[in-house]
Amino acid sequence: MTQRLKYNPDVLTCLANLSNDEVFTPPQVVNQMLDRLPQELFCNKETKFLDPFSKSGVFLREIAKRLMKGLECEIPDIYERADHILTNQIYGIAITELTALTSRRSLYCSKFANGRYSICSKFKTEEGNLRFRSIEHQFVDGKCKYCGASESVFGKKVRTDLESHAYEFIHTDKPEKLFPNMKFDVIIGNPPYQLDDGGNSASAKPIYHLFVEQAKKLNPKYLSMIIPSRWFIGGKGLDKFRETMLNDRHIRSIVDYENSYEAFPGVDIAGGVCFFLWSRDTEGKCTFVNMKDGKTTSTDRYLNEYPVLIRQAQALPIIKKVLSAHGDGKMISDIASTRKPFGLATTYKPQKEGIPCWFIQKIGLSYATPTDVTDNKSYLSKWKLLLPIAPIAGQTDFTKPIGFYYDGNVRIAKPGECCTESWFIGGAFDTEKEVISFKSYLFTKVVRFLLLQSVVSQHVTKQNFIFVPDLGKYEGIYTDKMLCEKWKIDIEEWDYIDSRIKSVDDIGLK
Repeated sequence: MTQRLKYNPDVLTCLANLSNDEVFTPPQVVNQMLDRLPQELFCNKETKFLDPFSKSGVFLREIAKRLMKGLECEIPDIYERADHILTNQIYGIAITELTALTSRRSLYCSKFANGRYSICSKFKTEEGNLRFRSIEHQFVDGKCKYCGASESVFGKKVRTDLESHAYEFIHTDKPEKLFPNMKFDVIIGNPPYQLDDGGNSASAKPIYHLFVEQAKKLNPKYLSMIIPSRWFIGGKGLDKFRETMLNDRHIRSIVDYENSYEAFPGVDIAGGVCFFLWSRDTEGKCTFVNMKDGKTTSTDRYLNEYPVLIRQAQALPIIKKVLSAHGDGKMISDIASTRKPFGLATTYKPQKEGIPCWFIQKIGLSYATPTDVTDNKSYLSKWKLLLPIAPIAGQTDFTKPIGFYYDGNVRIAKPGECCTESWFIGGAFDTEKEVISFKSYLFTKVVRFLLLQSVVSQHVTKQNFIFVPDLGKYEGIYTDKMLCEKWKIDIEEWDYIDSRIKSVDDIGLK
């Protein structure tokens, strides 16, 4: 008995991740999440915890350690206490057979819950309270009805590996039946992030929000998950999820890592990651904590002040000043074009003659067949500023200064010229002077800072310009000094803007 309770060296800090979408959580981050829960939960022998997507078992292990300490007085015998905690308080669902074995090894000190070296003597089955079931997607019209996985990618006929990525927790209409007659006080963990959706260029769709929504169906007292921060602003199919989260006053705290390396060393997740705490029985302002270079800034605020979540507290007063001064006027998001402004996909091939057309940068100006070009917005006869759809390709760390646009990656398209989907139109004008003036406006640090507030990935579309005012009439060359005076941005606020945005002269330089 003594042997099974000896200390086991912690190897969970150095496990290689399954992928950038199935990331092992370091114990340090797990404990930061547990610290945000009411600590009396760990002193109650009736509290029940669930990790519904266990990978390494680190969440369950760290919970067990806290319960062992918290119940020391109530259940003095260490062996009786361990048996009670592991059989009555801690439950998990693994995402693969391998992670089930790993998780049991972390929690029970044995890959089999009823094994010789298990620290729990009460289990009759190998799985204990940490289950895994191999299930299949339920395809309807080529898509899984639960997670949206593409049958062409994840169907039995095309899979050559054993992993289906059909996660049990979200592949059911009744998650309460996974552990019948069980009411969980805390659901916590790190869900898988996305799945290949069968699109071009290894396109992927997020699925982490499905785990959040499913967990809420179980109505726990507390819910905490660490997920990508992209939901703050963008992401395929996340609009409804974002709206729900921003309006949910039961979210009591969000801890945001702009650089994913600070949470997951060696794992690059564009836009960073965050973890949140949702409380069923309390509501109010959310404590939003920004983590950067090991330092924290914290503000208490309602999340639904704007259609997207502004992650930097220092940016809020600047945005308020700009929007207040601009009133109800149009924003650049109102005048910029949608994707494929001329109906030409990125994959459209250059022609030998026809309408002059801007292709990807390495091709430049070539031609498109006139009958292939649509002009529903009458852009063709205008002077146009073309903006690349991925102006910061390769930059995933948003703690560093960001540039967006400069002379090397934008194009002024003359009347009669079109473009493929590699570009969208920032603004269209009657004269060359206007488009040059508009370009100088977009090149200011102030405007690019306002753009940054709604960007969490390398892609930028018209929707990301929701905080950038459309001045209506563009004359002369715009400068940051002019805009600071126009919108009453003070010296301290300018210094912050200046620290976050690269000069156009520095973009592209090593």
